[in-house]
Amino acid sequence: MIKKIISKIYKIIFNFTASVFPIQENLVLFETFNGKLPSDNPYAIYQELVKHVDKNNLYWGIKKRELDEARRQYPELNLIPRFSVKWLWMTTRANFWVFNSRMPQWLKKNAGTIYIQTWHGTPLKKLGSDIQEVTMPGTNTEQYKNNFIFEASRWNYLIAPNEYSEHIFKHAFQFQNDILETGYPRNDELVNNRNKQSLQNELKEKIIGKKEGRVILYAPTWRDDYFIKKGSYKFYMPFDLKKLLNCLDQEDTLVIRPHYLVGDSIDTEGFEDRVKVCVHENINELYLISDLLITDYSSVMFDFAILRRPMLFYPYDIAHYKEKLRGFYFDYNKVPGPIAEDEESFYNLLRQYSSKKIVSHLTEQVENFARVYTSWERGEASKQIAELIEKKMH
Repeated sequence: MIKKIISKIYKIIFNFTASVFPIQENLVLFETFNGKLPSDNPYAIYQELVKHVDKNNLYWGIKKRELDEARRQYPELNLIPRFSVKWLWMTTRANFWVFNSRMPQWLKKNAGTIYIQTWHGTPLKKLGSDIQEVTMPGTNTEQYKNNFIFEASRWNYLIAPNEYSEHIFKHAFQFQNDILETGYPRNDELVNNRNKQSLQNELKEKIIGKKEGRVILYAPTWRDDYFIKKGSYKFYMPFDLKKLLNCLDQEDTLVIRPHYLVGDSIDTEGFEDRVKVCVHENINELYLISDLLITDYSSVMFDFAILRRPMLFYPYDIAHYKEKLRGFYFDYNKVPGPIAEDEESFYNLLRQYSSKKIVSHLTEQVENFARVYTSWERGEASKQIAELIEKKMH
């Protein structure tokens, strides 16, 4: 009861501050996934912007439990604890918000604040008001859609990675303001480094401890039904690690990139020398070292296509996922690679890849896919957004 009263008072003070106080000129507040470690599009924009404006005006909101790690990894950044008094003051008075996911609905945006929503992926799965039935805990379908539309109405700018996404964002978010047709800032790193073999070798040494062998990246989508109970989630491995590794060469390494909520539930005992679970590593670095991407319904396929490398698709629960969980925007059969819907087909495709029997076929599919979905990715998105912020600074 006392907690609820304090929370209510906090929100009243917050909204009063946002309504009454003027913005602080040139102050920019960044956040990634509501206070996770700096990454993704906001961090790419920050890295460009800090070259041109006073660093003392650039701040990062970080969850309290992430602060120690953030200070260790990013000692040069100005970090403030999310929901602290300082964060309250900064958020209500910032000249700019640069975020990649939604903010709490109760949080009032100062009329003078320019909100740049970078978003965080090209949509394969239904989003926002396009989702027919929401199964997430703590909300219902109508409430979820209304909250999403309200939040999108506060965005002054929304970044789109391609024409396909722009069209979806407009109706899924019912977005009426300015869309920035720049491609994703986070993808500048991929565009500008995709052919730098020396950098890729350095990254392999750093991430998997060796340069030898191929890297197979398994990056499945988050499934809404990973939820077991409040605060508890479970990752289900849809293949046998031993059987999978037997399809590859001895020097090859499997890298698993799960959602951070289920990373601790993955068991690789007995295969630690050939399997790496990479929950917090820079996803672009994982892309750059990978020779093959295995995924299912994740939007990672769109970013990885920039590299023009092979992909395999393993949608082992496609009937359930498509009909019961989220639904798709386009024909799944048009993904840029072969599809295995059962375990034996999956192993067979891996063996074909390992023996180089289907690489040329995969490359052609990726090329066609990339022409449609990555044509806006020119390696300059971060610069374009940074220039916009500089131009709009008071």
